[in-house]
Formats: sequence, C-alpha cells, structure tokens
Amino acid sequence: MNAASRVAEKVVGYVPTPSPCQPKWDDTKKMRALAWYGKGDMRFVEVPRPLITDPRDVIVKVTACTICGSDCHLYSGNMPDMKPGDVLGHEGMGIIVEKGSAVKNLEVGMRVVMSFDIACGECDYCKRGEFTCCDTTNDSKLMETMYGHRTSAMFGYSHLTGGVPGSQAEWVRVPYADVNCLPLPDDVPDEKALYLSDIIPTSWHGTELAGVGPGKTVAVWGLGPVGQLICRWSQVRGAKKVIAIDCVPTRIALAKRVMGIDVINFKEENVIERMKELCPGGPDCGIQAAGFEYAKSVAHSVERAVGLETDTSEIINEMIYTVRKAGTITLIGVYAGYTNHFNIGAFMEKGIHMNGGQCPVQHYWKDLLQRIRTGEFDPTFVISHRLTLADGPEAYKHFYNKEEGWLKTFIRPSGDKPASM
Repeated sequence: MNAASRVAEKVVGYVPTPSPCQPKWDDTKKMRALAWYGKGDMRFVEVPRPLITDPRDVIVKVTACTICGSDCHLYSGNMPDMKPGDVLGHEGMGIIVEKGSAVKNLEVGMRVVMSFDIACGECDYCKRGEFTCCDTTNDSKLMETMYGHRTSAMFGYSHLTGGVPGSQAEWVRVPYADVNCLPLPDDVPDEKALYLSDIIPTSWHGTELAGVGPGKTVAVWGLGPVGQLICRWSQVRGAKKVIAIDCVPTRIALAKRVMGIDVINFKEENVIERMKELCPGGPDCGIQAAGFEYAKSVAHSVERAVGLETDTSEIINEMIYTVRKAGTITLIGVYAGYTNHFNIGAFMEKGIHMNGGQCPVQHYWKDLLQRIRTGEFDPTFVISHRLTLADGPEAYKHFYNKEEGWLKTFIRPSGDKPASM
C-alpha cells in the first residue's frame, strides 16, 4: 500500500459543496458508459442516466469523447480514492438536451464542449481566472488532508477530485454549466472541438507557464498527445528550437514527420549527454508531459512497489540537471503524491524556476477556439484511432501499454449493447 492509500484509509467524510458532486439518477432510463472496477479492469456497462440535480446544471447528450493519458493513472490503480463503478472521462462534447432553471447563457440544442475542470465561476479563485483552484466544487476531505487545500472538481477523475461521473458515457450532467460549457460554431468539426476540453488548452498552458516565446529553446519530456501539442504550440509561439524526449518509435516518428524536431530516445541515448550536444548550455524551458508513475531505475521501481513513494522524481531531476541556469521547468504531466531523491540542491543553486498545475481551461478556450477556426492550429494529427464506447476496455489496455500506433482516440458513444452487470 502506498503513502497516498494509507492516508486515504484514515480520512473519512466529505466537505459540503453548494452543488452536489454526485447527480441524481433516473433508474428507469439506462445509458452505456465506461466504468472502472479495479486495477486494469475497465468495463463497458449500462448505468442510470443522470438528471438535473441543481438549477445551474445541464444534461449533455455526448457526441464525442476520448481517453486521456492521465486516465491511465486511474486505469493502473495509481490514483487514490477510486471506487468500483466510477464512470471515467474528462474530455467530452455534445448537445444540450435539458437545462436547469438558473442556466442563463445556454439553450437546449446547443452544441458544446465541456471543460475537464469544474468551476463555480463565483469564488475568488474563479474571479481571478484560476478555475482549477475553484474553492466550492470538490467535496474531497482526503485532498484537503493530503494537499492542504482542495482543487476544483474534475469530471471522471477519482473521488480525490470530487468523484463527478465523467463523459465516457452517452449522457453527462454538467454542473455550473454557464461556466463549464463552451458553445461551438458550425465551422469547427467535432474532431477539432473535442480537444478543447483538455489537451489543447493544457498544452498551451504548458507553454504559457514555461514562458515559451520567440528565440527560446524548449525541451519536452513525453510525446503523448499533450507532449506532441506542446511541441507544436512551441513552434507556433516562435521557439528557436524544440527537442523532445520519448522512447515509443511511432510517437518519435510522428513528431519528426509533422514538426521536424529533434527527438532523444531515452532507451537508446543518454538524455543528459545528448541534450548537451543538441543544446549547449541547456534549454531555456523544460516541460514535463509524461506523468508520475513511469519509473526508469530499479531504485524508484522498488520504492514505488513497496509504498515508499507514489511518484518518481527521475524526470524532474533530469530536467533540473539539463535546463540552463535560471531556466524554467514546468510540470504538466500529472503528479499525485510523494517523491524521493528530489535534487533540491541543484534546483536551488542553479536558480531554476519551477511551476506547473492543472490547466484552467475556461481561461484560454475562447482564444484557442479562434486559433483553430483560423487554421493557425490543428490538433487532429495526434488522432490515431476512431472508436466507439464498446471498444473502450481494449483501448485502455493498448493505450496504457503504449503499444505501437496508439496515441489519441476519438470515440463516438455508439456501439453494441453491453452485457448485463
């Protein structure tokens, strides 16, 4: 049992929130969804449909969703406070089919994309545009205990972030809909609009925090969907040079073909030595887009296995070592708990700036929508598979194992009827 799990066992209860995290359910009407039942156990199931639960809600009939790289941390059982039957998914879009009496700016029939983060729009954090820090939507007492504060709730991302049922389903309830739904114009197709829910704003957020701009050199750890888009945004923002680090051949080939960047295969080359050759003095910006659970060394593998740490510090240390003095390190890939062997001395002595955090989608998405409409940015090069919800359990397996050719899914919620549970 890891450290986070031990904390979870001791913390019981929830913090009251103005709008409940869990919706009311219509037991007379069923929908199909992807639900988690344990480590490596995703199922295509029938569950009740959600109902309007608060006057600020809408119900969206989902037309497209996807599996995110951060969902793999749930699939593998490495995020605390998961419960069997949790409906996953935090990237979704669809058509509003019902709205609460207090919803002001949305109408039934509107085509919308939902932000992965759930914000109230009224607390001090939301008023500052810090939507993922919303004070009122997450009821997790466990998060408050582990982190000192609660972040915003998130769709389909463990009870640590509110346990709100996600969008890998045919219908989804959206709390505070005026804040968390973006109406879409007809000239932006679903295959572009869907990713405004997370990976487009998140990748932009990474470059924003890292200070990417004209003449900068940028190193990106991880070439999953977010890492690929970070590389592309870095080019759009005028970076002089972009270098990526990964080991999956098809992901490396895609980055080279689409963007023409240098890529270091960490299984074949020493990252630190190769970075010195490609970028003498070190890159200005290092952006981590890989996540916390991929240990490379025996020491970290053992420490994670026996519960001495939850998150490996290997990538962070590699970034601290390679980024130039007074450079910037940004953490976009998910971290969840505790880490060992953090090179705090090098971090301090080199004068490195470190930041990170979940992306406040609502802060960026109107601007990014226009960038898509003008053709400045096209995210569709990361789509590798077009599937239905019925394909979801197998897709999770392929995606988690980083099998060749698997990068980003585009899922329509249609397909075969699931077996009875």
